[in-house]
Amino acid sequence: MRSKHYIASLGVGALLAVSSHAAHAQSRVELYGQVDAWAGSQRLLGNSGAWVIGGGGMSTSYWGLRGSEDLGGEWRATFGLEAFFRPQNGRSGSFDGEPFFGRNAYVGIGGPYGSIDLGRLVTPYFVTTVIFNPFVDSYTFSPMVLHTYVGVDNQGLVGGYAWNNAVVYHSPKVRGLTADVIYALGNQPGDGNAHKWGGALNYTIGPFAASVAYQSQPFDTVPGDLDIVTPGFSRQTALQVAASWDFNGIRLYGQYQRIADRITMGDLTTNGGQVGISLPLDGGNVLASFVHSKTSGGNGVSRNTLAAGYDYNLSRRTDVYTAILADRATGMSSGLTYGVGIRSRF
Repeated sequence: MRSKHYIASLGVGALLAVSSHAAHAQSRVELYGQVDAWAGSQRLLGNSGAWVIGGGGMSTSYWGLRGSEDLGGEWRATFGLEAFFRPQNGRSGSFDGEPFFGRNAYVGIGGPYGSIDLGRLVTPYFVTTVIFNPFVDSYTFSPMVLHTYVGVDNQGLVGGYAWNNAVVYHSPKVRGLTADVIYALGNQPGDGNAHKWGGALNYTIGPFAASVAYQSQPFDTVPGDLDIVTPGFSRQTALQVAASWDFNGIRLYGQYQRIADRITMGDLTTNGGQVGISLPLDGGNVLASFVHSKTSGGNGVSRNTLAAGYDYNLSRRTDVYTAILADRATGMSSGLTYGVGIRSRF
């Protein structure tokens, strides 16, 4: 996915010693990331449109440092620090107020029985969401990402793509099966409900892949903050079942999702599904995805989003793309986003 350059090869003296071979343990540090910018027109649901130069057309721009050290006996120590940025204006974070290392910030240890990471960590639910739709993690053109994290009526999945104060266990692969489990604390004394948890069970065999992901959380960023979002909002659970199949380069995608909000004045449940396809064509891929979601309980709002595009590989590192997304939701004026962009990985 990404070509990597060791910090040692860049000649950065302070990191050269870290990435060099030591007498009793081998260690390395890598610098990596991607820059993605696009130009076009964007009209979000319920808003007027504008011409834009934006960041993250196909994926959010970020850079990261990742390191590992061989501890012997098949054990290793690891760390990762990853920060989003916006190339259109040079600002850090994918939005104002995001933590500097908002994508990931962890230290961990791994071995023959799996690995454990501690810190701010991407959730297994987010991973399932992005790898089973053709537009992956695009907050601009991926219907599944928009329906999941923005929602049908601006009430999407709380907690975001990464959780603070978290621990994640990644199991080894056994007969095509892997499991990821996450647990996060609110770090607030005296609150026995200040924890989130979730996980995903993944299966891969040949051209077929599937995942079942689940998470339960009583707060967004800090304990008690759901009540600020909606009075009486006490907990949210989410379930997703996803699958893909590769037919000689033609990949089909499918996802079902149920997000349930426990609210004193009336629970709110959103059910939705995504179908998508990726077709190889002349050195690139034609992409298409459609998502329908509908809420029940508190209201009866529905949202339909269709996206199509073409992503062409100029090289192993760089691709150019064009895409369009059409969006409709109950009681709101329609949305339409289209444009062209370029993405370079390092």
